[in-house]
Amino acid sequence: MKPCLLALCLALPACAAPTLMPLPAKTTPGTGRLAVTQSFRVALSGPSDEPRVHASALRLVSRLAAQTGMPFNPALEPDATKATLVIAWSSDGLPVQALGEDESYHLTVDSNQARIQAPNALGALRGMETFLQLVEVDAQGFAISGVTIDDAPRFPWRGLMLDCSRHFMPLDVVLRNLDGMSALKLNVFHWHLSDDQGFRVESKHFPRLQQMGSDGLYYTQDQIRHVVAYARERGIRVIPEFDMPGHSLSWLVGYPELATSSGPFEIGRHWGGFAALMNPASEDTYRFLDSFLSEMAGLFPDEYFHIGGDEVNDKEWRTNPAIQSFIQTHALDGSRGLQAYFNKRIQVILAKYGKHMEGWDEILNPDLPRNIVIQSWRGQKSLAQASRLGFQGILSSGYYLDLMQTAARHYQVDPLTGDTADLTDAEKARILGGEAAMWTEYVSPETVDSRIWPRLAAIAERLWSPANVTDVADIYRRLAVMSDRLEAFGLQHNGNYAEMLRRVAGPAPVAPLRVLADATEPGKGYLRDSHHYLQQTPLNRLVDAERPESGEARHFAGLVDKIAAKPDPADIAEARHMLEAWKANDEAVQPVFAASFLASENAALSHELAAVSSTGLEALHAIETHRVRPKSWIESNQNELEKMRKGRAEIIVPIIPAVEQLVTASGERPGAKENERPAKKKRKKS
Repeated sequence: MKPCLLALCLALPACAAPTLMPLPAKTTPGTGRLAVTQSFRVALSGPSDEPRVHASALRLVSRLAAQTGMPFNPALEPDATKATLVIAWSSDGLPVQALGEDESYHLTVDSNQARIQAPNALGALRGMETFLQLVEVDAQGFAISGVTIDDAPRFPWRGLMLDCSRHFMPLDVVLRNLDGMSALKLNVFHWHLSDDQGFRVESKHFPRLQQMGSDGLYYTQDQIRHVVAYARERGIRVIPEFDMPGHSLSWLVGYPELATSSGPFEIGRHWGGFAALMNPASEDTYRFLDSFLSEMAGLFPDEYFHIGGDEVNDKEWRTNPAIQSFIQTHALDGSRGLQAYFNKRIQVILAKYGKHMEGWDEILNPDLPRNIVIQSWRGQKSLAQASRLGFQGILSSGYYLDLMQTAARHYQVDPLTGDTADLTDAEKARILGGEAAMWTEYVSPETVDSRIWPRLAAIAERLWSPANVTDVADIYRRLAVMSDRLEAFGLQHNGNYAEMLRRVAGPAPVAPLRVLADATEPGKGYLRDSHHYLQQTPLNRLVDAERPESGEARHFAGLVDKIAAKPDPADIAEARHMLEAWKANDEAVQPVFAASFLASENAALSHELAAVSSTGLEALHAIETHRVRPKSWIESNQNELEKMRKGRAEIIVPIIPAVEQLVTASGERPGAKENERPAKKKRKKS
């Protein structure tokens, strides 16, 4: 754990309202002030010494010590009347955390004591996270203002999917992201463990899976058990995903007999789909999978088990005579029917081991049992379709963190809007929640934290807080605070940014490069898919170092919105200062490009930022001096800005839309007076 949040706390105004995330269901301000001093102690009150509550209480004391800079006595207080915080719960909860288990809690704070009351241990864990966020600093010291909080999640399924197949994520990366998840009250870790590019779990039944399909990068069974226990201690379920029958190339390297074609097979080194598929027509396939799934069911105690099932390229099935004969013999509906047949066979195997099957949209089939879960990556339409058919579902569309969209865009996606908004109440109840998806084609252990945090906090709030909590400006205010809290908690999304920029700059000063990086963003969507990447391609460029979202660009856009609505000298001055700094930086950063091959590819990007800033300054000057730019100037600059939208070196200039807004505002405006135009100079008579 990293110290310390003291600087953050000292930056807050006295008596500031606590910055909570996700926002609780109901918060009622109280009276009084509970001081947090070195005498701080925690007491527990439950039916037994529940290990999760005990361990979480000890972590709370440790984290509070880092947050305040004060050493506390780590021992729990046996006398509740002498404790600063009392944590009470009525039952220990289920032996294996289950979907829908009660996570509610009631938290009260007055001048004498804070008390968390929960129906079970899980709710107590959630209340402790809120308690830590309530601690603020004022003129007298650290304290919590009087408050009453009644809280429970809106959705029972709130998760993060982490792909550890495309790029392997070491154990410490997994563990620290579980810590971050627990801080935001997320409760499902969906662990994507096999794909074309790697098989990441030790199998003792079939050891060639990891020996030949992982490049030696996999989790041992002891490590798997450690992660499952670590997650449970933090109130998080662990659901494994082993992709089948497609995205299965890494399986086939060691066990080609599973395949439809004869091979030979190699681990996938590039991105995108591969044609190699498992053979659903062979009984040997099901005998193999039965043995494998029995082994994995013993490692992963959760009741749900993800089989993938997405993006099956059926070319091998369509061109294989034996497969086509099997389809005809069993009267299946082509490749779609064959995959449904495969899924039904796998569902029966999983049910035998006490598991409910989960898969992506493509597994949806009316013939499957209704106790499976459909994970929608294609949107609310397929989610609504699944619900109408009686299936439970979760939403991932709109929560793909690898696409580098803004926190605001993720925050505005709701599992119960769009096509799902028209469902009946019974159908809506089948929408269990959602999962953010962190695919790792362009992500390394060094960059993964920055691609997940702090944007995942916005998704966590959307899935926990009431549906009417939608203030985008406020989410950004609280995200800034939460980002620092997470960094202090051990996440590396900020620290790695600075380290990577220093590497890119090489021997040159890093400051000008940071100005460029702070003002720009990685390209959105699937921009990087158009370039040739391999699994071993280094992810050490500026595009890899950059944050998914530029805070400076967002702040500038906010200034422009205000200027366009009602020009204010202070806003104009601040916007001008930002544009001048970006324009001037183009010259300052040139020595960096000359000194480092990693940086040199971004010279054109810097020129574009300077050019956009120059255009913005011209438009801003026109607005400030009440001049109206001619239509030809506006159209010419709009065209140039549009050309620069695609960016350079896979990086975009996100201030372009705001500068376009300034350009438009510098033209004819409602109510503009003729004398606002520049006066024409009279030609002197000869």
